[in-house]
This record gives sequence, C-alpha cells and structure tokens, in this order.
Amino acid sequence: MRRMDEPTTPGASADVGDQDDATAVELTDTETAVLELEKSWWKHPARKEAVVYDKFGWSMTRYYQVLTALMDNPAALAADPVTVNRLRRLRQERQRARYGR
Repeated sequence: MRRMDEPTTPGASADVGDQDDATAVELTDTETAVLELEKSWWKHPARKEAVVYDKFGWSMTRYYQVLTALMDNPAALAADPVTVNRLRRLRQERQRARYGR
C-alpha cells in the first residue's frame, strides 16, 4: 500500500485493460481520498489547490491527471458512482462545448 504523500501514476492501482468490472482491483487510500475531496464543493479554486498540495503534495496538474484516470477506473465507479458519474458528465459537457457538438 502506498503512502498518501507518495505520487501514483494514473491507473496504477488497476490494470483496467486486463480486468472486467467484476474483478476490478480495489482503490488505494490515495485514490479514495481524491474521490472524497471531489465530493466537496469549492467556491474558490485557490483553496482547493492549497488542500491538494497540503494533503497529497501534488500540483493541480498532477491532481487532475490522477482524477482523470480515476474517472475511467471501474473500481472508482463501483466505490463512488455518484461522484464518478458527475465528473464524467462534466467532462462530456466540456468536450461538447469545446468541439461544438
């Protein structure tokens, strides 16, 4: 098990391509903490950035890399479907706006 301050690579906890949804590897403590943090509502991005740095020691770029990998991880969907589906929906809306569809 990895420590909270140890960076992870996106998708490192589960090799999604080799597993189906039923046998997905459980989330690490860090991945679970990222999902918990995303449940919070932030009025000011600077506060979220400070919490991410204090809790994980990551830049916001690194945080969003890990979060993006989690959004496509079946174990994350099983662990917190409401948060993951909300994040997926927001990502899809941004993609539609970007590409004009």
